[in-house]
Amino acid sequence: MKIRSMCLFKNVVHGVFIRRLHRFAVECELDGEIVQAHLPNPGRLWELLLPGRIVILVRNDSAPERSTAYSAVAVYRDGLPVLLHTQKANTAVRFLLENNKIRGLEQARIVKQEIVFGASRFDFLLEKGDTQYILEVKSCTLFGTHVAMFPDAVTERGRKHLLTLAELAEKGMHCGVIFLVHWPRARYFLPDYHTDFDFAQTFLSLKDKLIYRAVGISWKEDLSLGDDVSELEIPWQVLAREAHDGGSYILILHILQESIISVGSLRHVSFPRGYYLYVGSARTHLTKRIERHLRKRKNFFWHIDYLREHAHRCVPVAIRSQTSLEHEVASAVSKIADWSVRGFGSSDCSCETHLFAMHENPIHSHKFLDLLQYFRMDRLGRDLR
Repeated sequence: MKIRSMCLFKNVVHGVFIRRLHRFAVECELDGEIVQAHLPNPGRLWELLLPGRIVILVRNDSAPERSTAYSAVAVYRDGLPVLLHTQKANTAVRFLLENNKIRGLEQARIVKQEIVFGASRFDFLLEKGDTQYILEVKSCTLFGTHVAMFPDAVTERGRKHLLTLAELAEKGMHCGVIFLVHWPRARYFLPDYHTDFDFAQTFLSLKDKLIYRAVGISWKEDLSLGDDVSELEIPWQVLAREAHDGGSYILILHILQESIISVGSLRHVSFPRGYYLYVGSARTHLTKRIERHLRKRKNFFWHIDYLREHAHRCVPVAIRSQTSLEHEVASAVSKIADWSVRGFGSSDCSCETHLFAMHENPIHSHKFLDLLQYFRMDRLGRDLR
């Protein structure tokens, strides 16, 4: 669907991403200088904010009270800009509504933005004939080859939005959510049941009460809206099959200095400093299994319990699935790891080990993030064709 142009910013400049300082600030290189920039997006953004990526910056001339001179409003991935500025997603959706580009809402009139119901605030109140619509907008920046997912971090606020909209729908209102996907190559949309299982379960349970639209768009170099707009399919059967609390997981543990640790039957094992990746699984109650691993105070049972006690930090990464992927995931991790610990966590299977290590943080590794993309999204492609 072709549309007329819309541009979000004037005088954008391109820099190079260096690192994220905290949730709302990044460090970039611009014209040979290191600058700090405001990041108007609290999401995880692992797959986008990688060192060396080209970022699009705008000066904060209209907001002189900011402590940073720039804001990082977009980042390039695979040659295309991806919008980071979450508030500007509403601007884009307003433009799409005004140009009749969202199915079922053609000719709807925008009555008000930022409408409050109880303790919740929603983005749009529309009218179409005698019917009123309440819409919430979610900005989606997580995607694989053809599958997009939301959210990329746990969002209790987002889940409460769904529940409140459902309550309003039961009172006779027409309510829904527009997921704006900043990736024109996406064809399918799913809630990210790997990252936020509760959100995904709520999303699925309310599918007959709420209007869901996943809309794919593209952005040009100057952050004007691209020509094509598409609606993504939500594969409900795949979601119902895959979104259960079981599957595989990877624990990323940071060991700050070389340590010799007594590990149950393995006895004393030397662990050089680095990032350790432990691959495990739980057919049911995956959430509780991960919560147990995150606790340091517990009765030691598995090999990983001993290493967890000495780790400076532990980051869990769930890979929920109906089928068992544990050994396939372990094999894939072994191919990108710098070394492994023989016999760790593999006493009940034929694998040589389930513990691998890398010198650098895997969260900043293209290879590791590609691995996650495959097991969380791209492997579903065979069921979506």
